[in-house]
Amino acid sequence: MPTEPIVFYDLPSKVKGTSWSGNTLKIKFTLEYKRLPYKTVFVEFPDIARVSREIGASPTGTWPDGSPKYTVPAIYDPSTKTAVADSMVIARYLDATYPDTPRAIPEGTEAFHETTMVAIRTVIGPHSGPLVMTLVPPLLSPDSGAYYSARVESMLGESLMKELSVVGSAAREERWMTLESAMGKLAQWIEVDGKKRKFFMGDMPCFADFIVGAGLVAMKRVLGEDGKEWRRVAQWHGGRWARLVAALEELFVQ
Repeated sequence: MPTEPIVFYDLPSKVKGTSWSGNTLKIKFTLEYKRLPYKTVFVEFPDIARVSREIGASPTGTWPDGSPKYTVPAIYDPSTKTAVADSMVIARYLDATYPDTPRAIPEGTEAFHETTMVAIRTVIGPHSGPLVMTLVPPLLSPDSGAYYSARVESMLGESLMKELSVVGSAAREERWMTLESAMGKLAQWIEVDGKKRKFFMGDMPCFADFIVGAGLVAMKRVLGEDGKEWRRVAQWHGGRWARLVAALEELFVQ
């Protein structure tokens, strides 16, 4: 166990103390699953690069203009004086550094997890991301909201961003239909042998479940638990995704 709590860098919103980002929730789930002591530091979007450089976290990519891209989740482990960014890299670090805790990525499943991450980004991400991202800015502080809106607009274009931000628009309806189909593919992968599973590997969750579940919990929180759009997702595929969210929230989510 770490001698001091791990510092977990998350994104704030107007719902105080609640993680809302699918990216950061992956690591919140991982820390909770491993029962590692941690404390949360909330970082506004315009401050991510500065804070990352201050703790010594490496960029996780580059922006279109070639500048370094710093992202959260990130952690700083004072017990080892190590800063780590990128959710998959963080999960591997925690498994390697604290081997006496439950593994998020079980031995022998490294390739499975890497492939699953890519598959979810490719099959699910293009449809789910815009549906959630376009509704996030009002949940943020003015500075973070403006920063986030600019990034989303650069990805989607101004006109599509505006249309997708209107619940009930034709553009959103089309995305929901394609997302339902994509999630159906994921359900088929999980039950490819015809067996019903609570998680990817049976009764115990792993990082692949955190990847999918984090995105769904983020969707539930951004759309609103009682909102029409989340209720729609909760009914898909016999309620599989609502059950996954309920199982993860029961175990981990604060």
